[in-house]
Amino acid sequence: MTDVDRSKLLLPGRRLQRLREEIRDVRASQFRRLYEQADWYRHQQPPAEHPTASITFFGPAAANLSLLHLLTDQDHYLDEARRWIFTAARYPHWGKAHMPDHDLDAGWLSYGLSLAYSWIGDRLPAAEREELEAKLLLQGQRLYDFAVESEGGWWSSSYWQNHNWICYAGLATAGYALQDRHPEAREWTKRAEENFRKVLELLPEDGSNCEGVVYWRYGVPWIATYLDVLEQATGTDLFPDSPYLRETFWYRLYQAAPNLEEIVNHGDCHDRRSGHSVAFYYLLAKKYRLPQAQWLARQVAERGFWREAYESGVKPGVMPEAFQELLWYDPTVPEQDVRDLPTQRYFPDLGLVVARTGWDRDATMVSFKASPGGGHKAWERAKRFKDEDGWDTLNAGHHHPDANAFVLLSRDAFLAIDDGYANRKRAANHNLVLVDGQGFVNEDRYHVYKELPYQHQARIRSHAAGAGYVHAVGESAAMYEPALGVRQVDRHLWFSPLGHTVLLDRLAADADRTWTWLLHSDHPATADAERLHRIRKARARLDVHHVRPDALDTEIGETEIYANPTASTPSLEIRRVQQTLRVHAGPAREATFLAVLDARDDHDPDTSHVTALDVDGEGQAVRIERGSDVEVVLLEVAAGATAGDVSATGAAAVAAQADGRQVLGVAHGTRVARGGREVVASATASVFVTWDAYEVGVDVSADTDVEVTVTADAPVSVRADGVAVVPEDGRVRLHVPAGTHRVTWTR
Repeated sequence: MTDVDRSKLLLPGRRLQRLREEIRDVRASQFRRLYEQADWYRHQQPPAEHPTASITFFGPAAANLSLLHLLTDQDHYLDEARRWIFTAARYPHWGKAHMPDHDLDAGWLSYGLSLAYSWIGDRLPAAEREELEAKLLLQGQRLYDFAVESEGGWWSSSYWQNHNWICYAGLATAGYALQDRHPEAREWTKRAEENFRKVLELLPEDGSNCEGVVYWRYGVPWIATYLDVLEQATGTDLFPDSPYLRETFWYRLYQAAPNLEEIVNHGDCHDRRSGHSVAFYYLLAKKYRLPQAQWLARQVAERGFWREAYESGVKPGVMPEAFQELLWYDPTVPEQDVRDLPTQRYFPDLGLVVARTGWDRDATMVSFKASPGGGHKAWERAKRFKDEDGWDTLNAGHHHPDANAFVLLSRDAFLAIDDGYANRKRAANHNLVLVDGQGFVNEDRYHVYKELPYQHQARIRSHAAGAGYVHAVGESAAMYEPALGVRQVDRHLWFSPLGHTVLLDRLAADADRTWTWLLHSDHPATADAERLHRIRKARARLDVHHVRPDALDTEIGETEIYANPTASTPSLEIRRVQQTLRVHAGPAREATFLAVLDARDDHDPDTSHVTALDVDGEGQAVRIERGSDVEVVLLEVAAGATAGDVSATGAAAVAAQADGRQVLGVAHGTRVARGGREVVASATASVFVTWDAYEVGVDVSADTDVEVTVTADAPVSVRADGVAVVPEDGRVRLHVPAGTHRVTWTR
């Protein structure tokens, strides 16, 4: 094998020459981004003295200008790079207000200035090269020493946290840039590789991020940044070894608002727009051949880039990533839009359930979550680190006390909102249930999961989906103060492709408690009828139908949120006011809330007719009439129940007619029937049957092989997806393997 010249980081072999050729055609748009970013730097004045605020922007500035000089051989870009590089290099310390030399500023600058040293060091005057080399050696040693000394404490061992990824990526890049002349730097690269191998092992397989979309966008690209440096510097490719990175694009995509510009802001999110990284989409598309990531990158680059750049509260932001956009773009990856993707996805580690009516801008979308702090895998492994080594590794300070909370959007508007960034995190800021006015144990501080006893865990107990419907059950009783004696806080969420969401909350405690149901919005709810509140925003309206409790006690008020999103800028303060609808029940040992949230066009004069149905057996049932569309939903009917002409045994069931289509389905059940049509499963499964005059469709999900019987005419033409279809007299029997399958046949 021929040795590859790796003397210039990220530019091994003939890559630089190929890039010089490709910027004329297949990388022309990325090249334009790079030189436009360089022009922007030309009109800026880097501060001669270290400001109190963050200086992370120096890192990508050095990299952008240095790469542009390499590509063009134009000396004025070299001069501009020197202006930025040596302003930063002459600061005595990197970072001022928070952990100088030992945190994010040092990580960002070590990465960017080390790339610059590797790329243009041989083009600098000898004295400047030596000055930069000495500074990188000094800062790298400071960062390395802190990592060793603080092992088991702060970011050195915070494997699920962005500070770990950024600082170790910066340290490794400096190490690879310096190790040929300074062998001690090999210890830096060795330690960084050991860290990231552990990170890849510990991250959840579903690609989710407990810190929320903003910190996903800020932090997760640094994992890929390190892996890119490692691969280009050593030939070691760890991308195939990371199920997390393979899946994480889907987390980001399904947390996108229907307009694909804004975000669902679970966790610490500075705003609703700081979510995109064109460069990172390019890299994920390249490494995992994801055509939807390639497509989304172009959508952002061409349509939403500048709004993201100027409205984002996260710095440095999307603009300085120009050099990575050029390096990470792979023109051989095809594009494919998202319209044919499933409209729902479940991320089990974070307990995150996402559903939408479609991929159009006006779609209705709900995002619902419940998990332990940091997600299930982090919670379990962090406990093991603590028990075996005495290490504090979780540091999930950006994860909110939001188990069983949800966010709802429709028609380009946020209707049921989350609080975004908060320094003093409280359950009362979220759409969930309070007990005697209290939220979760250990809350009302920044890091609500720090030193929280292991047993305080929330979870999604069950999840089912089919035919556009989604059902999930979250459990959060363990998150409340033990003194309250809370035994049950179970939330059933039912999402319909018609655009409404049904919420059932089952609540119980050892003593009489007052239960408060919360719904936050940007604008105040108004009481439009005895059991109806409305939230209006722009073109959208959310009709909140209160079905239970029978005695309704409501109030409307405000909830104030304060935050400082960055320790490096103490003067920065964010203040927001949420409008809050509160519904009270009790004092009582048990309580039930049942509500239908109906998203509509605000110009629509109609209101859905929502009624509670009497249930023969245990459970709750509601009938929703929306024009000619009718839907009956049964919840918590595992012991078997009948409501009207619908009977079912399962966690939930539906019987509906809409747009000329009939639907009959059961979630985690064995039977559902209506009007002579019956669906029976031999074992617990989620089965949704849809039919019209021409076609029958069956969606089946089960943990084991299952036999499903559907009352239906004999099929004419079958598409079976690995399912055996056996027609019988008036029935069709399906032998379905474990997993998720769809069967269709013409009638």
